[in-house]
Amino acid sequence: MWRTKSFSELSTKELFEIYRVRVATFVVEQNRVYQEVDNDDLNALHVFDQDDHIVAYARIYKENQGVTFGRVLTDPKHRGQGLGGQLLEHVLSAIKKHYSGLDISIEAQVQVQGFYQKYGFRSVGEPFIFNSTPHIKMVHDPL
Repeated sequence: MWRTKSFSELSTKELFEIYRVRVATFVVEQNRVYQEVDNDDLNALHVFDQDDHIVAYARIYKENQGVTFGRVLTDPKHRGQGLGGQLLEHVLSAIKKHYSGLDISIEAQVQVQGFYQKYGFRSVGEPFIFNSTPHIKMVHDPL
């Protein structure tokens, strides 16, 4: 079932599962050493699909005068089932509901920019390295 919750609304089990799958994806699977948990979690909306464990996840938060989202993932055991597209639709819906009219920008890993382009995102500028991984800034018209 898809859920959108603020940090304070998350249960301890949901928070544990979110951190577990984020570390498994971004630190272990992608072999990157960095501080995965940060202060943005405290102010973010957390969008996820849960079936005993978190199977898809992203967080949304205000940044400067706009809104951004990140930590977008699908659990490896559930990839290839269309959850990434469903997740992005839920993220965009939550942005429209909670951050209507704000500019939307993300820093996407270069290898997935085509995925975001299918949902109306445009690449801006040149790729750059963030946490040892090539990223590109992408923007979307306000919702």
